[in-house]
Parts: sequence; structure tokens; C-alpha cells
Amino acid sequence: MIREFHAVDLQPRNSFGVRQRADRLVEFETVGDLRSVFADGVPERWMVISGGNNVLFTQDYAGLLLTPVSQGIRVLHDDGASVCVRVDAGVEWDDLVAWAVGRDLWGIENLSAIPGKAGAAPVQNIGAYGCEAGRAIERVEMYCVESGAMLTLDRAHCGFGYRDSVFKRELKGRIVITAIELRLSHVPQPHLGYGDVEREVEARGGATLRNIRDAVCAIRRAKLPDPAVMGNAGSFFKNPVVELSVAERLRAEYPDMPCYPSQKEGCVKLAAGWLIDRAGMKGFRTGHVGVHDRQALVLVNTGGATGLEVLELARAVQAKVRDRFGVEIDTEVNIC
Repeated sequence: MIREFHAVDLQPRNSFGVRQRADRLVEFETVGDLRSVFADGVPERWMVISGGNNVLFTQDYAGLLLTPVSQGIRVLHDDGASVCVRVDAGVEWDDLVAWAVGRDLWGIENLSAIPGKAGAAPVQNIGAYGCEAGRAIERVEMYCVESGAMLTLDRAHCGFGYRDSVFKRELKGRIVITAIELRLSHVPQPHLGYGDVEREVEARGGATLRNIRDAVCAIRRAKLPDPAVMGNAGSFFKNPVVELSVAERLRAEYPDMPCYPSQKEGCVKLAAGWLIDRAGMKGFRTGHVGVHDRQALVLVNTGGATGLEVLELARAVQAKVRDRFGVEIDTEVNIC
């Protein structure tokens, strides 16, 4: 069923809590709903906004916003070792993780407490504590706005990378994700490569699904501000991937600088939060915006900020890191 809104206030629909409006917003449940929306052609400007957790509006949106509200989770196949699960795009991601943990299914527990909808997970290839959604996603169901056809894309063709996918590139503005299929495991597969997680899990008695989920939730609560209290979109910046020679140069000057393996050959991943902290921006405040004092990756709306104020702060942070380390940090949040 379609619910349509015009001149809609976006403040309650984006986790930064910035006050902008959209010309038109449609909540949809089914493929039939999407066909109705696009029956008269594809609007000049449109995009999907799910939970509004990874977007910064810097101006009113002169176009169509689509929001999935379907809530189904269904087991498609269980072979005793693994389970294939179909999840509608409108399901809250953390509700899905809780569903899986409650059924002793491994594979996404490290992604606990990440805000947003299941349909957005493959776009950003959400990740945390050594795990990414793309490892569990088997295929993605989508509606092609140009042809009106339903398509299915297997994992091998999703182009999953660090906070990246084909949905952010070649398919951007061409499809609407309607559901994802995940492959979860009955066999324990704990990923405890991050020190904080390992310590929290051991303190709770060892590597069970419930302990891992509780540990991750506790760590995120301690480090990240609640958007209901202080507007934010979680990590605003991506960890930069640099050539090994760049990392070695920086490590010679900053021996305590953390580095992580990268999927890109001859490169390593640096910790953007560490770079921002060392550049002197952690806890920085100006006007109605700031860099969070416990997690430097997070920019916050301390009350009444505009999207342009947040963007100006982001650019200041990028400039400080560039000047101090010669490294560019890119934004993870979509800026509109």
C-alpha cells in the first residue's frame, strides 16, 4: 500500500535531525506500488531514503523520495549447516540481527546496533569489527525503474568493497532494492579480531552469539551518540586506504598509528578516527555542530544545526587531516 506525502518535513526522517523539506515522499511496500509510482515515467530527480541514517540534507530536496516499509523475514532454505533468509528492504537492520541471534544463526552478529534498513545494507556494504554485510548477502532483489522489471543480482556481481558496491556506482539512480537474501550459518563462526570486542566477549564468558551481540552493542553505546539525543549519522568519514609506502612514511613519524589490512593490493587501511584525533579535531565544537568527543569519526548536531553547517565542519576536518598527514579522508555519508 502506498502512502504519499507532499512538502514533507524531513527532520524526523534523517538521523542528523536537520530541518529540510522534500517535494514528494512515497512509502511503498510492494513491487506493484513501485510500478504505480513510476507509471507516468521516471522523475528527473529521485532517490531512496530508508531510515535516513546515512544522509545529510544541505537543502530542500526538489524531487521524489522513496521509503520502503515492508517488514517480512522468511527462511527460504535450511540444509542443516546454513540457512538462506529473505529479508524485505524495510526491515530494521538491527531487528534482523536480533532475529538471527535469537535463532542461533551466525554471520551478522558483529553488525549489531547499526542503524538503518536491510535494503540499505548492500548499498553501503555496511561493516563493523572485521565483518561486512557483503559476506553474508547471497543476492539482492531490485526493481529496475527504466524497464519496470524485477531483477536479481548475485553477490559476485554486487561489486562489494570497503563501504562500496555497484549500487553506489553503476546502478545508482537506476534501481530500487526491494529485498536481500542472506546466507547464515548454524556452525559457530566467531570473528573476534578487534581487541575491544574480544575483551568484552571474554568478560561475558566467551564467544557465544548472544555474548558477541551484547559486547558489540555495549561498545557502540559507549562510543557513539544516540541520534535521538544528539543528531548524527554514525561514522561520517571512511577509513582511508593508502599505498604501503605512504603508511610506512607515516609510521616512521607516528609509531603508534594503527594500520589494518586492505583488500587492495599494495595498500593498507588507516584509522580515520585516529587521524582526526591527532589532527586536533576530536571534541572540537563550533556553533551548533561538533566532532564527537568519544569517537572522532562522528560529526554531531548539538541542536538546531543546518546541513550546510555540518558540511562546513566536515570540510574543516578533512583539511586538518590533509595538512597534518597528507592523507585525504572521504565522506561515508551521502550529501544532498
